[in-house]
Amino acid sequence: MLIIPIKEGENIERALKKYKKKFERTGALKELRNRKQFTKPSVENRQTRIKAAYKQRMQDMEL
Repeated sequence: MLIIPIKEGENIERALKKYKKKFERTGALKELRNRKQFTKPSVENRQTRIKAAYKQRMQDMEL
């Protein structure tokens, strides 16, 4: 459960913005999307390796 302390006289929009940011940082929505459909561990590992290779290529091109 997320707790957002609100100061006296603070704007509701600001409190909502804090809540949304905190919720995004927890990664709950991302986790829900991942749990919607099962992916095999071998597929996840392959995707991780492909992403890492892509990042490495981009880093090498930058230098």
